[in-house]
Amino acid sequence: MTQTRLRAIPEIREEQLVEQLRHHGEPLPGLDDPAFAEAFDRFADARVVLIGEASHGTSEFYRARAAVTRRLIERHGFEIVAAEADWPDAAHIDRHVRQRAPATWQHDAFERFPTWMWRNREVAEFTRWLRGHNEQLPAGQRVEFRGLDVYSLGSSLTEVLSYLDKVDPDAAVEARKRYGCLTPWQDEPATYGHNVMLFGEPSCEQAVVEQLRALLDQRLDYMAQDGEQFFNAERNARVVLAAESYYRTMYRGSTESWNLRDRHMFDTLRALLEHRGPQAKAVVWAHNSHIGNAAATSMGWSGEFNIGELCRTAFGGEAVLIGMATDRGEVAAADNWDEPMQIKQVRPSRPDSWEQLFLRAGHPASLTDWRGEARGELRTLLSRPRLERAIGVIYRPETERQSHYFRAILAEQFDAMLWFEQTTAVTPIGPRVPEESAVPDTYPFGE
Repeated sequence: MTQTRLRAIPEIREEQLVEQLRHHGEPLPGLDDPAFAEAFDRFADARVVLIGEASHGTSEFYRARAAVTRRLIERHGFEIVAAEADWPDAAHIDRHVRQRAPATWQHDAFERFPTWMWRNREVAEFTRWLRGHNEQLPAGQRVEFRGLDVYSLGSSLTEVLSYLDKVDPDAAVEARKRYGCLTPWQDEPATYGHNVMLFGEPSCEQAVVEQLRALLDQRLDYMAQDGEQFFNAERNARVVLAAESYYRTMYRGSTESWNLRDRHMFDTLRALLEHRGPQAKAVVWAHNSHIGNAAATSMGWSGEFNIGELCRTAFGGEAVLIGMATDRGEVAAADNWDEPMQIKQVRPSRPDSWEQLFLRAGHPASLTDWRGEARGELRTLLSRPRLERAIGVIYRPETERQSHYFRAILAEQFDAMLWFEQTTAVTPIGPRVPEESAVPDTYPFGE
């Protein structure tokens, strides 16, 4: 076979794939159109719908995710929104939307970099709607907004102590002794990990394990007083345990710390479903790199897993993984960790990327679902590795190929893709300059 013929084979397959994406891509109306989310009714039978985003600073991703989530809540009985956010910060929103507190979260929560990731107008509009929706429901049926992440060592530690001060002052005294090992580092947890791993300072691991065990030993008494408050305290104690380990393992390598973080997010999601009851259904909001099946990407090929892969394994077909992507536009992001937010221009996608094929398919906004026998040809064509872009809270367009692209087999990474050809940045609430934070840039791309 000639070299010319060899070169032509990928081109033919590429044209076939573009035609399949054009054929199976379902054009979507504008985000403000009430009909926008109707196409997502097909996912309503799932127990967990994981909705990704290709960046943490794109308005269309946030607005689309909110519209789909509203539909799943209103029409299909989903009761939990679980976000890639810290548990104590998300608790501010949860208390507000479940009619337990005023809307102070816009001032009191998400003060650590990157503030704009959750403290933005797009999230505020969704929480305003969710509070109104919950207002019509009995307390036990109101929809929750919860955080899955692991970074809140200091604030979670404080929450555990505050809870014990109220329900068991003697236990609070003992908890302060155990947590005393971590107290000097609660505002600088990365420094704690650095000193333990590189300078041999004593680890606090045993102390935080003992404190969680002590809390669980009294669960029956504490739950009899207030089961909801105990659940919150228990989750915070588990965050302290996971965070202490995370800040140590991050100095042993990105793979171990990434896996610990996503394992914690999955365990938290599972605990939320169990707490709510056997019929509970959840929507997960997180980056594509968390909710797409890592086993189908270069992340997984190098030893990392994520919440999407764990959900696929645990729930099978009852977990639906929906990715999002764009070709170009604007994004809210920083140059480096702890630096001010900027509105940056997203470069047009690379010719060898999945995004470029969706662009060539010609739909300005579309949903492409490749499940089922009728889409077998599309799924086959999506089953070869190709570059995919991921922008977190950091965007470095000058090194985009190295910094923001990875290889993925789309057919196995997601069940469907939500596509926007051109996008705009989220609108932050409050100042763009964050308070100083010790949380480091995490792989990949500042997730």
